[in-house]
Amino acid sequence: MASRAAKNRAGKRTKQPYVGLLVFLAIVVGVLCAGGAGLWALGNEWLKDLPDYTDVDAYNTAQKTTVLASDESTVLAEFYVENREPVNWDEVNDYVKKGTIATEDERFYEHGGFDLWGIMRSVVVNLMGGQEGASTITQQFVRNTILLDEMNEISFKRKVREIYIAVKLEEQYTKDEILLMYLNTINYGNGAYGIQAAAQEYFSKDASDLSIVEAATLIGIPQSPTANNPLENPDTCEARRNVVLDRMRSNGVITQEEYDAAIATPLSDYLNPTQDDDSNNGIYLYPYFTSYVRQLLLEQYDQNEVFKGGLTVVTTLDLRVQEAAEAAAATKRESMSDEYDVAFTVIDPDDGYIKALIGGRDFQADQYNLATQAYRSPGSSFKTFTLVGALEEGVSPQTMVDCSSPANINGYELENYNGASYGTRTMASAFAISSNTGFVRLSEYIGADRVAETANRMGIETELPANQSLTLGTTEVTTKEMAQAYATIANGGTAREGQAIQKITDRNGKTIFEADTTGTKALEPEIAYAATQVMEGVLTNGTGTQAMPSCGQVAAGKTGTSENWRDSYFCGITPQYSVAIWVGSRTEAQMPESLTAASVFADFIDRVMEGQPHEEFPTAGQPTYRSDVYDANLHIGSGSYSYDGDDDDDDDSDNDGHYSSGRNDSDDDSAASGGTSHGTSGPSTGGTIGGGASGGISGGTGGTGGEIGGGASGGGGDVGGGDVGGGDDIGGGGGDDVSGGGGETATDPGGGGEASSAE
Repeated sequence: MASRAAKNRAGKRTKQPYVGLLVFLAIVVGVLCAGGAGLWALGNEWLKDLPDYTDVDAYNTAQKTTVLASDESTVLAEFYVENREPVNWDEVNDYVKKGTIATEDERFYEHGGFDLWGIMRSVVVNLMGGQEGASTITQQFVRNTILLDEMNEISFKRKVREIYIAVKLEEQYTKDEILLMYLNTINYGNGAYGIQAAAQEYFSKDASDLSIVEAATLIGIPQSPTANNPLENPDTCEARRNVVLDRMRSNGVITQEEYDAAIATPLSDYLNPTQDDDSNNGIYLYPYFTSYVRQLLLEQYDQNEVFKGGLTVVTTLDLRVQEAAEAAAATKRESMSDEYDVAFTVIDPDDGYIKALIGGRDFQADQYNLATQAYRSPGSSFKTFTLVGALEEGVSPQTMVDCSSPANINGYELENYNGASYGTRTMASAFAISSNTGFVRLSEYIGADRVAETANRMGIETELPANQSLTLGTTEVTTKEMAQAYATIANGGTAREGQAIQKITDRNGKTIFEADTTGTKALEPEIAYAATQVMEGVLTNGTGTQAMPSCGQVAAGKTGTSENWRDSYFCGITPQYSVAIWVGSRTEAQMPESLTAASVFADFIDRVMEGQPHEEFPTAGQPTYRSDVYDANLHIGSGSYSYDGDDDDDDDSDNDGHYSSGRNDSDDDSAASGGTSHGTSGPSTGGTIGGGASGGISGGTGGTGGEIGGGASGGGGDVGGGDVGGGDDIGGGGGDDVSGGGGETATDPGGGGEASSAE
């Protein structure tokens, strides 16, 4: 360190008997003014727990904050702002040394660390409207190094401690040594600590080569490193530089001619900052996650503590889970152009720990975190909160709901995706096929305010409007919010905030933060279990079959697509993980309908479960369902109501239709069964969604097994077959979530699909 080099030089230490007396008198005056001898004892008490100031080198560099993975050994990042390169005495030119003294502490070589005359002069100057500080260079050094943890504390105690240590340092070190230690540690802004780092940062040269005007510019910065930053505030910086030049002239450091030449030189003429390509600032691994951790730290602690305080931060990131997420995201990106991206959050339902986070393609190119900062429409994945709210209101998964399309529901006109009309369905079936009309009816039945309250209770932090479109996911949220809300279902009903930090210790090893994983009971276990059963049907027979893992791990979830196909969501759960995945464009441009998030979930679960034991969801008894769930106007529940295929007129006197509660004979625990046939259908061998006696909607003759209707040849896609089966989520063919034969959008009612406004 520079101070060690300085200590080897000859130098005269300050031995002034009156200095100790001055400190004593200052304390006595303070004590008398404060009111008595009792505070004298307090003053002595303040000096008992002083840091070890005898080894100043230990304080010459602030300590970086280290960020670790959950294994507590893998370093993910190191946060610091002290770009520091200590130099020796002869590596700093005289303009810097003499100019610093002229500006900061004119009597530096005369006082013993504490300048009583300087204080009195400062009082006079400030009373006359000027500005002048009273701290000596030695005091400033103490404040910025030895008493760093007390830097922002404004108290008589801190001042007494600062003065005491400053006096002691003056007895231990020479004046030149103290000045060099100051120059090697002071904050010159923009992350540069020490005169050499500052010279390189702003002028791309060494401290020994600084000109008069360059030296004056740097000397002026420490008074207020942000306000006087030459890169951010050049006008303020130049004004402060001129003050320094004036003091250098008045103290004989420079001549009048040198002053005139320097004062006439614009800052822009000599500013030559170093180009720094390391924009990650100490982030080594998984920058979207570690930058999020940095954001959390800065929300909780002072900047100095985060970047200089020597914290050790143990995060929740699981390297194995993160690698699986990275691989799944990379695979998806290979199938789409660079215009589109993938983001997702993975949370452990049992403690709320964020195990993995994917925030974008390239942190260097775009540091905007799509997982935690991007608010996007979750589409029909928000219907889960309506489902849970309905279950809490006693609505059974087998309760019948009108899913016809188009519809006018209490003045709200909407339709299912592609205008598909599903007729009457069980609530479980309506959820699996993602009927917009059915779930707006359910939202109206329980109240949109109940949907909003349920979502917030489960973990959605965004303020939600209680409107009719809320259930369709028109309010934008983050993947983190969706993952933590779905985790409430996965763990049996306990809501926990998604947390990225497990523990923080300070530079002395003392624990200053530990994550609270207690959580809050948000759902009854029976409700969470019933919701899980319904959600499983989405993967087995609904819009999310592409999300079904091939590894055999039980999973559940819900697809979602925003209006005009700008966002595709899939929120999925297993007993081990709650995952919210978004696929889309950073510019919110419309994307091809084949780009969906469901397959990313399956890929991720297959990867992360490799070699891991499979688990089952928490079980519970069935909720108590009401037998009186019925609303003729909304077409919900058992009983008769009129239905003529057009919801524009809900005249109950027109008995063109009959609403009945059908049941499937199957014992399918997903409850995604039951329904009535609207249209002629031949015998069916097991459509599980809407598979009533005649096997669903718009089945062709001889249909043999499309989950909702068969194509002309039978075995169609999961929800509505194309002419050739084997399709993905809705419709046959090779599309992802909502597609017809050959990957195109389904166009007939049997082709299935979701809303034009949201999936």
